[in-house]
Amino acid sequence: LSLSHTHISRFVGVVPVKMMWISLSLAVLGLLFSPVLGEQRPKTCMDMKHLYSSKGFPVTGVPSAEISGEHLRVCPQGYTCCTSEMEDNLTKRSRSEFEALVRNASRAVQVMLTAQYNSFDGYFKELLDHSEKNLLRKLSPMHGLLCFDNSKIFKDLFSELLHYYKGGSINLEDVLNEFWSRLMECQFKHQNPHYQISDEYLECMVKHAEQLRPYGEVPRFFKLRLTRVFIAARSFVRSLSLGTEVVKKVSQVPPSPECVRAMMRLMYCPHCRSMASVKPCNNYCLNILKGCLANQADLDSEWRNLIDSMIQVADRFNGPSNLESLVDTISLKITEAIQTMRDNRAHISSKVLQGCGNLKSVSKRSVDDDAKKRGKPYPVEERPVSLVTPAVDRLVTEVKMKLRDVKELWVTLPSALCSEKVTAGSANEDRCWNGQNRGRYLPEVMADGLANQINNPEVEVDITKPDMAIRQQIMQLRIMTNRLRNAYNGNDVDFQDTSDDSSGSGSGDSCSEDGCGRRRFINAATRSPIVYAIPEQSGKSKLGNGGNALRCSATSFHLLALALALQFFCR
Repeated sequence: LSLSHTHISRFVGVVPVKMMWISLSLAVLGLLFSPVLGEQRPKTCMDMKHLYSSKGFPVTGVPSAEISGEHLRVCPQGYTCCTSEMEDNLTKRSRSEFEALVRNASRAVQVMLTAQYNSFDGYFKELLDHSEKNLLRKLSPMHGLLCFDNSKIFKDLFSELLHYYKGGSINLEDVLNEFWSRLMECQFKHQNPHYQISDEYLECMVKHAEQLRPYGEVPRFFKLRLTRVFIAARSFVRSLSLGTEVVKKVSQVPPSPECVRAMMRLMYCPHCRSMASVKPCNNYCLNILKGCLANQADLDSEWRNLIDSMIQVADRFNGPSNLESLVDTISLKITEAIQTMRDNRAHISSKVLQGCGNLKSVSKRSVDDDAKKRGKPYPVEERPVSLVTPAVDRLVTEVKMKLRDVKELWVTLPSALCSEKVTAGSANEDRCWNGQNRGRYLPEVMADGLANQINNPEVEVDITKPDMAIRQQIMQLRIMTNRLRNAYNGNDVDFQDTSDDSSGSGSGDSCSEDGCGRRRFINAATRSPIVYAIPEQSGKSKLGNGGNALRCSATSFHLLALALALQFFCR
C-alpha cells in the first residue's frame, strides 16, 4: 500500500493549516475570557494586610494570597483574602463605624440646636434683667409712695417670671394676680398712713378691686399680651431642648444584627475580594442605609411638624409688637399703673371706705416710726440699662434658617451617610461594588420608613417590630408639637409628670414668703394650662379644671392606649 508523492504532499500541507486555525481559535477564546478567568486566579493580599493593620489588627493571620472562601458567612464565597476570624473582626468594626457615622451626623444637629437654645435663652434672660433694672430705676423718684420693702415686691415678680420661663410649675396668671394684690395693699397703706389697716380690711379691699380698677388697663395688658410672650418663649426654648434630646437619644439606638452584616458587605467585603479600589454602588449603599435607618425615618412626619410649629412660634417674636418691646414695656406699664392709682387715690379710698367700713386712726408717733422703717430706697442705677445682645429680628431670622436646614434630617440621613462613604457616581454604575462583584446594581431603591422595607434586598427588616425607643421619641415630638401649637394661640400648656401628685396647671409651687394664700382679684384672661401626661410614665393625673383624679396603672408602653381611653371616659 504505497502512497504517491502527490498524496503525501497534500497530507503534509493540510495538517499545518488545521493546526494553525485551532491555535488561533484558542488564542481568541483566551483573549475573550481572560478578564473572567483572571479574577478567579489567586491574587496577592498586600492591600488587605495594609487595611487590616490600619484597623489595629495583627497581620499574622492574613493570607499572603487569595484562598478559597467557602468558610465565609457574610462576604461572597469566592476567592478571598479574609479568614473567618478576619471576617468576624471586620464585622464588629463595621458596627462601631456605622454607629460612629450616625453619631457624627447627629452631633452637628445637636450642636446647632444647642447653640440656638443658648442664644435665645441668654437673650431672653438678659432682656428680663434689663427690664427689672429699668423698673427699679424709674421707681426711685416714686419711692415715697411705696412701702419700705418696695424693691422686694418687684424682685419677687421678676423672679417668678424667670422661674416660669425656665419651666417652673406655676400659673403665670396667679403670679400676676399676686403681684397686683401686693402692690395695691402696699400703695393703699401709704396713701392712708394715719389709719390702722388690718389683714381682714385689706382682703375686703381686694374683693372690691375688680370694680375699682385701681391700675386701669395695665393688668389687662399684662394678661392679654405679656402672658402670650412668656408662654411662647417658654415653649420655644423647651422645644429646642427637646429637639436636642430626641436627636441624641435616636443616635444612640443600636443597629440590628442584619444591619451590621449588610454594613460589612458594603464596607469590607470589597477588600476581602481584592477590590479595594472599587467604590460601592450608590443605590446599593442607599438600600442598606434605608434598611438600617428604617425606624429613624419614621420620625420624619412628627419631626417636620415640630420644626414647622417652632418656626410659627418664632414668628411671634418678630414684627411691630415683638418680644423685645413687650418685655421692655413691663417697667413702663408698672410705673404707669402706680401713677394711675396715685392720681385716683381719693376716689379709690372713698370707695374702699364705703364698701369695707371706716378705718381706725393711729397716733402720729406710729406714722413717724413707719417712715423710719422705710429708710432709703433700694439703690438702683441712675441711667437706663442697655441691651448688649443682638436684636430679636436677627435671632429669629437665624433660628428659622437653621431649623429649615434640619427639617428633612431623618429622610436625608441615608444619602448623607452614603455620600460620606464616597460611593461611585452615575458615570461608574457599571464598575461599582454591588455586594457580590464589580458591576451594575440592578434592584430599585426602597422608599423611606419601616413599612417600606418589607422587600429590601440588602437588609432583612421585621416591619412588625418597631423600635420602642424611637416610638417613644415620636410620642415626645407629638406632645411638644401640640404644646407649641397651643402656645402659638396663647394657651398655657404644661407637661404633667403622672408619677407626681401635684397638678401640672400649678397654683405656684414656690410662693414667695407671705405670698401663699394671698388674695387674687383679677379674673384670668387666658385659660388654665392644658395638661398632658407624659406617656412613658405612670401614676396620677388631674383632668380638666380641678376634675376627679384618676390613678392609672401601666406596666409597659403597650398600655398607653388603655390609659388614654380611661382618661377620656373619666372626663
